[in-house]
Amino acid sequence: MLLTEKMFAAIMLMIGAADAAQAQFSNNVTPQAPPGTAIPDLKVTPRSAPGKGGHVVIPESSIPRPGDAGKRAHTNVRIFVPNEQTEPQAPTVRPDVGPPFAGFFFETPGSLACIYNLVTVTPGCDPNIVTAVSTLGSKVVAIVDAFDDPSALADLQLYSTQFDLPAPNLQVVFATGVRPPLDPTGSWEVEESLDIQMVHALAPSAKVILVEAASNSFTDLLVAEDKASALVAAAGGGQVSNSWGGGEFPGQLSLDTHFKNAGVVFFAATGDSPGVSWPSTSKKVVAVGGTSTTRLSATGAFSGQSTWSEAGGGLSAFVARPAYQNGISAIVGGFRGVPDISADANPDTGVWVACGVGCGNPPGTWYIVGGTSVASPSVAAMVNGAGRFASSSASELTTIYANLGTTKFHDIQQPRGLCGPYAGFLPQVGWDFCTGVGVPHGLWGL
Repeated sequence: MLLTEKMFAAIMLMIGAADAAQAQFSNNVTPQAPPGTAIPDLKVTPRSAPGKGGHVVIPESSIPRPGDAGKRAHTNVRIFVPNEQTEPQAPTVRPDVGPPFAGFFFETPGSLACIYNLVTVTPGCDPNIVTAVSTLGSKVVAIVDAFDDPSALADLQLYSTQFDLPAPNLQVVFATGVRPPLDPTGSWEVEESLDIQMVHALAPSAKVILVEAASNSFTDLLVAEDKASALVAAAGGGQVSNSWGGGEFPGQLSLDTHFKNAGVVFFAATGDSPGVSWPSTSKKVVAVGGTSTTRLSATGAFSGQSTWSEAGGGLSAFVARPAYQNGISAIVGGFRGVPDISADANPDTGVWVACGVGCGNPPGTWYIVGGTSVASPSVAAMVNGAGRFASSSASELTTIYANLGTTKFHDIQQPRGLCGPYAGFLPQVGWDFCTGVGVPHGLWGL
């Protein structure tokens, strides 16, 4: 679909720049957690039934609120809650190589490494069968999140044992020097566990630094961003991933300085509702969108990748087209288009996440999680694993766009789904608003 600047105003009516519009789109598709629902109510239990369906819930921390734009961020998490059966099932008998509950086809470190061609591919990439995991990674990947996750390390250690990953090297840093409070909604802890576990899943040889902001205000998160980028730069370079965001707002361009540090590449999730989200629209950030990983329902065999209808994407209202997008000017016109790149995010094809005490559970509690909060740390980890360590986000993005249209990315095309406001965007050959350049096929394009 070609787009000119004259069409921009009409498209923006569809995209919407405010959180209120994002909330409207999101709530029409995926239900919010009912009043009184706590995060422990959404966990997988021994009665959770493989192959019997379930429902997706938006936790409170991921619900955009009117008036939040430019002030507060929300997470980009969706939780899949399986339907239950009468009789409980026993835990997986091989705790170091497979899912914590048998029979499900949600993604594991091994199945993701198989799908993204990070290991020798096993036909079908069945999460219950594949055992090979990534051994990639070096230097540092930092994660910026809000509030404190008191069981972050314990949960990451459990995750590593469950999936036979190397012992993690995690450093938790309080951005202000003082331990942040717990999230009053109880949801940011899921985000933090997800983020660090996705990085360790795909770049297990990298050190992970979790920088916790005092709150989800942009002021506090940007303090944490500066701390994270300074730590990464001091370690010789690496990546910083941000799974949070909010609607665009006047004045956001003045905040680009927080996403610039020599030797650091910044990533941000594009959001879990049609339209765009800041900071992913910053030209200083790699904008990571979401896809669906499709499997045959009878066997669980991997059958391909498609769009995820709720993944964020579109045109920025404020950011001019950066030089690395000059090659797609016929599509984006004079404005920044997102996403740049994508990875699995659909909660229906979600990933296993361990979240115990931090989520109000006993140790050993598991969730099935989706959202572009899965995609951002996943791509950051793969870029780390590629080992190129670009000097800046712009340098990394120049490499990504230079490989557009090659076999280095899986280019999702029609009829593999729709995306955007009112399902108005189509996946096309090359770059599109649904998945950007596509999904990494190995590390050669990164």
